[in-house]
Amino acid sequence: MGRRTATTRTAALLAAMTLSLAACAESEEGGGGSGASADETGPITIGAVLDITGAGASLGVPERQALELLAAQLEEEGGIDGREVELIIEDNQSTEDGAAKAMNKLVNEDEVDIVLGASRTGPSLAMRPIAESSETPMISLAANQAIVDGSEWVFKTAQNDRVVIERMIDYMAEQGWSTIGLARDASGFGEGVQEMFDEVGAEQGLSVVATEKFAPDATDFTAQMVNLRNAGADVNVIWGIPPAAGLAQRAYDQLGIETPVMQSHGIGNQVFLDTSGEAAAGMVAPLGRLVVAEQLPDDDPQKEIITEFIDAYTAEFGAGPSTFSGHAYDGWQLAVDALREVGTDPQAIREHLEGVTDFTGISGTFTMTPEDHSGLTKEALVLVTVEDGQWQLVPDQAD
Repeated sequence: MGRRTATTRTAALLAAMTLSLAACAESEEGGGGSGASADETGPITIGAVLDITGAGASLGVPERQALELLAAQLEEEGGIDGREVELIIEDNQSTEDGAAKAMNKLVNEDEVDIVLGASRTGPSLAMRPIAESSETPMISLAANQAIVDGSEWVFKTAQNDRVVIERMIDYMAEQGWSTIGLARDASGFGEGVQEMFDEVGAEQGLSVVATEKFAPDATDFTAQMVNLRNAGADVNVIWGIPPAAGLAQRAYDQLGIETPVMQSHGIGNQVFLDTSGEAAAGMVAPLGRLVVAEQLPDDDPQKEIITEFIDAYTAEFGAGPSTFSGHAYDGWQLAVDALREVGTDPQAIREHLEGVTDFTGISGTFTMTPEDHSGLTKEALVLVTVEDGQWQLVPDQAD
């Protein structure tokens, strides 16, 4: 199954036309659907629920830009099999309640064929029951494995927190560390992380000896960082998203803590670099390949795809994409590939996504199954550090 270059249009351009056609379709088919129609004529609709404002804006804004770019490209190509494709984007304001309301609107009012989002774990979990009950295919752009565990209708593109932790534990073991201090996001993004570190680390003799929590919109991290320092672990982990993760990194540096520090995969954008500044130097994190695209070997199967996306995104928006833009790219491409291959029947879309094999994207190469609705392993991640304010592959991965 190859990569598809695809995209759609924004909601404003076709809202009136879509409502009219949806009404006609409902009349002809004998009623509305559960988020998708089996009718294979008229516009195709893709919904997106993103954290455009609020604590998750550094994720949601670049995701929105990526989707709008891809939508415009697909429109120029004539849509999917000659059918127009409409993209309807909703802002959940970085809240679970906002995500649930947006999901209900997309499913019950707009009757979209598939939903992308949300940007973060908590809002995605709030959307999941609606996707399941309405039997609407959904592709989350967030990380926590709980989003897809046991799910029938929900898939995801961000690397699971479990594979991230596997990558981190491997590195920690190579360094000879055995104890971990953890400061984690108190939202859904950080739920279960301590337990997962202990579980994954058990085989290699690593465990968490101290855990601190912080709100996603926190600005003062002094207390948490002091407590980590006093715990005396071999390595400390900051598990969050920007700007909070960057502010925590600054507090860590300002306190002069000499213990090695790692960050999670939630920091892959310029906001983290800008917020943390010089404090990020030497920090290590497992990230997707997008942030170090130019450093990848030419035979890396993702390099061409990533480079093309970076070039198109930069030309459109004047700055390069983030890791989170890449999650949106992958969700879009997987959705469009399914719609192109099997049409808009929701069951067919779901079965198609469960059969995705060797689908190369920005976040990795996806192989999904009925038991695995994420489809990425720890090989989708590389270890990076920061030098002179720029992402750099750690030395042993540069070959």
